[in-house]
Amino acid sequence: MLTTLQTAYSDTRAADLAWALGREPLPALAVLDLDLAGARLQMRLLGASHQVLLEEDRGTCSETVACIPGSSTPLPLGVSKRLGEWEYEFAARVETLSEGSFAGRAQELLALVADHPHGLAGTFPGSPHAFTAMLAQRTEGQVRWRTWHAYPQEGQLVVTRTRVGTRMPATALREVSTPL
Repeated sequence: MLTTLQTAYSDTRAADLAWALGREPLPALAVLDLDLAGARLQMRLLGASHQVLLEEDRGTCSETVACIPGSSTPLPLGVSKRLGEWEYEFAARVETLSEGSFAGRAQELLALVADHPHGLAGTFPGSPHAFTAMLAQRTEGQVRWRTWHAYPQEGQLVVTRTRVGTRMPATALREVSTPL
């Protein structure tokens, strides 16, 4: 789903993004609710980037990547945490592209997400290449999502990927790490 967000573009620099787990739902400009084989996932586009809410019988997870006033947690390159019965993994990177490459990459990503049944993208007024896009899937018992936050004035694209899945029991870990 592709939408034009009715708000001013508020997080205008990649360096302004912060990451948080466990935040309550924030006001959203666009929402996509998904049922991924029993996992209820809500992707939310904020005026300040994105929030994902995941709910399963085993628990909940709330991830926010946004320009959060007063936040002291900048966007990390990677996080791995235990959340109850789940393992949570997050990774982020910043791509810096030339103006022409940026425009092409923006069009490619918006086309990918716009027609995908598990995709949500919103463009901001003022630039066709200022957008936040999200794509989710469930595979092998894990819920995964990717996001793209575009900053055309800087030529930067912030790319994140998240995986939430059941922890492997310690005995299974020993079996996997034992050489044959």
